[in-house]
Amino acid sequence: MKIRLSAFPLRGLALGALLAISPLSFAAETSSGKATAKDVSRKVDETGQTIKNYTVAQRDEAIKQAKAALDDLDARIGRMERKLDREWDRMDQDARKKARATLAALRKERNEAAEWYGGLKHSSAEAWEQVKAGFVKSYEALKQSFTKARKEF
Repeated sequence: MKIRLSAFPLRGLALGALLAISPLSFAAETSSGKATAKDVSRKVDETGQTIKNYTVAQRDEAIKQAKAALDDLDARIGRMERKLDREWDRMDQDARKKARATLAALRKERNEAAEWYGGLKHSSAEAWEQVKAGFVKSYEALKQSFTKARKEF
């Protein structure tokens, strides 16, 4: 059974712990030097679309783009964990449990995307379209989990 982020609503400080993360590392910057949520969202959307459009002849570039996306997701999850750790003492038991469950669900989805990434690296030319579609689908699901958390709170 796939765990969805929306199944774990956050309360109190857990909200701050999970949502007060810095923008994506590859986000576009505004004239003030800071990325906006809209910039981040657009860049994340573009990443999935870009990978979706690569042909088997462009495998190396697709792999590079997918790796950068996974690295960024790892950084975001890491920031969430560090923030949660800092706020841990001010959270009630229920908020702690739900925050940890949410992080576990994000890690699970991230690992699924990583499995498809491995497929991108090692797939045959015949399997390319299927593997690429699998990666994009898992990446999009993970992206939606981050987006849902931000919108719900």
